[in-house]
Amino acid sequence: MKKNLMLVGAALSLSSCSSLLSPDQPDVTVTVIGVNDFHGNLLPTGFSGVKIPDPADPTKQINLPAGGIEAIGGVLAQARRDNPNTVFVGVGDMTGASPLISALLRDEPTIDALTQLGMQVNVVGNHEFDNGIQELLRFQKGGCDSNAPERACKYENTFPGAGYTYIASNVIDEKTGQRVFPAYKIVNVGPARIAFVGAVLKDTPTVVTPSGVAGLRFEDEVASINSVIPQIKRGGADAIIALVHQGGASKDGFDITDCKTLTGDIVNIAKGLDPAISVVMTGHTHRGYNCLVPDPSGKERVVIQGDAYGHLLQRLDLKISLQKDQVLSVKAQNVVVDAKNGPKDPAMTAIVQKAKALTDPVAQQTIATLGAEQITRAQNAAGESALGDVIADSQLAATRAPEKGGAVIAFMNPGGIRADLPVNLPNPQRKVTYGDAFTVQPFGNILTVITLTGAQIKAVLEQQFGNPSATDNRILQVSEGFTYTWDNSKPKGEKVSNIALNGQPLDPAASYRVTVNNFLADGGDNFTAFTQGTNRLGGDVDLDAFVAYLKSKTVTPGPKNRITRLN
Repeated sequence: MKKNLMLVGAALSLSSCSSLLSPDQPDVTVTVIGVNDFHGNLLPTGFSGVKIPDPADPTKQINLPAGGIEAIGGVLAQARRDNPNTVFVGVGDMTGASPLISALLRDEPTIDALTQLGMQVNVVGNHEFDNGIQELLRFQKGGCDSNAPERACKYENTFPGAGYTYIASNVIDEKTGQRVFPAYKIVNVGPARIAFVGAVLKDTPTVVTPSGVAGLRFEDEVASINSVIPQIKRGGADAIIALVHQGGASKDGFDITDCKTLTGDIVNIAKGLDPAISVVMTGHTHRGYNCLVPDPSGKERVVIQGDAYGHLLQRLDLKISLQKDQVLSVKAQNVVVDAKNGPKDPAMTAIVQKAKALTDPVAQQTIATLGAEQITRAQNAAGESALGDVIADSQLAATRAPEKGGAVIAFMNPGGIRADLPVNLPNPQRKVTYGDAFTVQPFGNILTVITLTGAQIKAVLEQQFGNPSATDNRILQVSEGFTYTWDNSKPKGEKVSNIALNGQPLDPAASYRVTVNNFLADGGDNFTAFTQGTNRLGGDVDLDAFVAYLKSKTVTPGPKNRITRLN
């Protein structure tokens, strides 16, 4: 393996002059730039993959401000200057779980920005279904007939819809048996015809609120994509690229080329995809990697993913023989989108300014002062995070009163914690705004109190391990007073022990009132044991409970001692 020279901002220049098509050289170089898991992050956020000196204290380091639509526009502009044969694509989750600047306007500024940046195609991700299929179809077609009329068409009076095409080979309407979206799109990139074929993870129903995917069936990714390859070939594509909103993780850094350490669901998917596919561009796990995985013929093929929120863009440079309709070579790399030093796109700046003007009056309201500059969602070895503890405590506080449900325990899914609080440092005044809190919890889930026995609670905890909705264990965050131990060396179903509430062992036969959000209550993230809960009582929106808790006291990061890991 070899390490790439890190490319930042405008440092995208490649020698592509010789790649232009001529009668003597019937080959062409096509540049494909992809973004995955953007989640409406119009503004830069800190990228932990690159550290820079802290402006407030040069002896310390902070995360590089990266991503944001202005800097992405700058990277794309440079790439197009270097090679006019450049195409921009999305690998899912362009919208959903978005910061307030986008979410308060129903993600319409994000769709406008990606359209203006020339995105051609986006495979749907699981978060594109957050608001239901009709709203997703509105995102494609336009109009104001939204299930959130208080947010829709506030950015523009008439929302025109996305200028790019949503694709998914494996999303089926259960009534008609037909695909909801096209399986693929062939894009003319200079003289070349590039086919992009897509699929979202088949387990989408387990990671989306049930109402979001009602009436839909999600079929196997490999079989769905492979079924349309003959049709794509008949369409005269010079190259085929798979956009798969499913991913994995690698021990190697994002800037390691040709890594061989990729793990997760994407590995078997990549191994099964038709050899005619030259590259597999992936998303969903928010982790940058640039790896090789063998295809069914045994030939190694690039499988790549960028970091979330636009911190990293996937870049492919394909040398293509137009005479043979064949990809001769692939150069793959992850490009850091340096929002501190890189060029900015003026048209994107205008979009950001417009969206901020509409949302800042809400976003900039200071709601609390923390006992530290930041409370982080980073998990320790046991899977517990300081911010996870705070959120679980806030949900317990909101539902502890008898009239609110009489809860004694609260659980929070880690995937619902979308950012640190606040997301960026430095924060010397330790202030938290409403926009910061919204960025942490953007879903608007409803707190739900249910009754579970001690045995059912243990069953929930055992479902954290080998959870099919995660690339690793998915550790629930727990409220104050609830403790337990887990041992990864124990067999599945026997990993959890020493479960206690306020120092007393949990009684398997006793009943306890437990708070979760409605996503978990409905079995989200494959925590199906929660669906056994009885005496269900709905309550506050999770964000409202979080804000009220932050306002009630000076919250300080705790010791993270509620969950103990032995092995």
